[in-house]
Amino acid sequence: MHFGIEVVPFGPFSDPRLVAQVARTAEEAGWEAIALWDHLSFPSSGDPWITLADVAAATSRMKLITGVAPLPRYRPHLLARTLTALDILSGGRVIFGTGLGVTWDLVPFGDPGDDRVRAAMTDEGLELLCRLWTGEQVTHRGAHYTVDGVAMTPTPVQRPRIPVWIGGDSRPALRRAARWDGWIIGVISEQRAIIKTPEEVAAQVAYIREHRAPDAGPFDVAVDGTSEIGDDGETARAYERAGATWWLECIYGSRGPVEAQLERLAAGPPS
Repeated sequence: MHFGIEVVPFGPFSDPRLVAQVARTAEEAGWEAIALWDHLSFPSSGDPWITLADVAAATSRMKLITGVAPLPRYRPHLLARTLTALDILSGGRVIFGTGLGVTWDLVPFGDPGDDRVRAAMTDEGLELLCRLWTGEQVTHRGAHYTVDGVAMTPTPVQRPRIPVWIGGDSRPALRRAARWDGWIIGVISEQRAIIKTPEEVAAQVAYIREHRAPDAGPFDVAVDGTSEIGDDGETARAYERAGATWWLECIYGSRGPVEAQLERLAAGPPS
């Protein structure tokens, strides 16, 4: 099990400077990654791309994860450029967590509300991203996106490409995750109650494995949660036995004072 943090960039955590401070504290204490939400329909929402760039400059080892960025919100060629720049800036530490997004966060800005349309955009967009990341000339005319003979450089540090983790817990989302490098899923509520048990995670991981090619390579499963200083790590181990490879300690405004959450991170991952 790897241990990272998940920052909900609302309220005080919408400030990139505070998130960079949180990341430095976490990295020094042995946390291995930071994941940022990507929403627009909340007041005081922080920008994940600017914030992750600041975190990249403030840290040297932490993985940088979007948890998750809805692909239908973005033009794939612009997203390819942004992720490439972040991967170069961080020395190859980016993980692209993505999915369809949710209607209430997309429709108010004119993005599609139909799940099937967003699913098609996500699948087509991901395949196009991978082609653009090669640096080779790309021509693509699909249902949603067009590229006419363009080669994009520079390319990401990571080869053959930046890892992709898929969010969501519907059956189509799980089958989509099986085609990529990981699955990222929330298992707690804002009140820190478990809303997806280890047994439920285990069943969904088994479903992913049923639909994953035998030679597809390593696969990550990331869950979020909260723990206290001195926690014996049993909750994290229960999810590890269910198939999780990452525990993301969730940091957010209503969890408590910023100082107390920094103190929790400074104490290191649950042991």
